[in-house]
Amino acid sequence: MEDHKIVQRNLALQREWYGEPLGDRVRRLVVAFNVSQAQLADVLGISAPMLSQVMSGRRAKIGNPAVLARMIMLERKVLTPDVATGAPEALQRALDDVRESKPTVSRDSLPVNGDESVAYPVLRRVADRVELQQAADLLHEEFPAIAELFRRAIRAAGQR
Repeated sequence: MEDHKIVQRNLALQREWYGEPLGDRVRRLVVAFNVSQAQLADVLGISAPMLSQVMSGRRAKIGNPAVLARMIMLERKVLTPDVATGAPEALQRALDDVRESKPTVSRDSLPVNGDESVAYPVLRRVADRVELQQAADLLHEEFPAIAELFRRAIRAAGQR
């Protein structure tokens, strides 16, 4: 297979696996934290050449789940108020926290598994209370757990 076809296939796989090409995600982190790709690679625990290959599509995936977990940690830290200010000390503190982290990745570490309340805002963004209730009613017989998740999202919206 020609190089450009391999890259296109890998980028398509990244979209499927990660929601978008990893190069896009990494570039946002480079800009948000005002670091080089090599510095970001160090924080993530991956070699700079490997990060470059993943970003360019020469490699399809990040093989080490802890590296992906650190990338997600950084993406989440961008949303925190202190990091969002862009203050150099806050950026460095966030980078150091992630660099020193030892994330474990397991079925139990998935957000909805550990704290399903993270799903509530997503559900409320795609459907209003009436739609969630109608969906819960429709799903109740065949999928009671999903119906109950929708009902909890409705109740959580009422507590805001």
